[in-house]
Amino acid sequence: MRAALEEARNAAEAGEIPVGAVIVRAGAVIARAHNRNRRDRNPLLHAEMIAIEIACRAMGNERLIDCDLYVTKEPCAMCAGALVHARLRAVYIGARDVKYGACGTVLAVCGSPALNHRPAIEFGLLEQESTALLGGFFKRLRNHHTKERPE
Repeated sequence: MRAALEEARNAAEAGEIPVGAVIVRAGAVIARAHNRNRRDRNPLLHAEMIAIEIACRAMGNERLIDCDLYVTKEPCAMCAGALVHARLRAVYIGARDVKYGACGTVLAVCGSPALNHRPAIEFGLLEQESTALLGGFFKRLRNHHTKERPE
């Protein structure tokens, strides 16, 4: 999760929402990524989606059966669906997402008994650090927008 936090910090420095994701297999990192959707003007480029793509290339397979994802913020519905399709074994999440979280907080895409694959889900891994990084980013963003508004 520390590597995912490092990726999230890289995202924040680039002006992206600070989300980082790392995929691990047999104790080794095979993919790491951070959000790039604003930079590349592409709503699909969430950290999880990029990490899945990198891991699939590294594995030479679209299935990541023996792999675990560490992510600093709960995946949205798009990313949670991709996690299910990739057949990840487990998802370790730092901060819950009370607006878009799809691993049980708002929606239950990951873990849904209606789907053919259910990765194990664990919340709270380095939660304080993940939450602080996100909170600080959005506070700076709000302060920046407040200063731009004419009185």
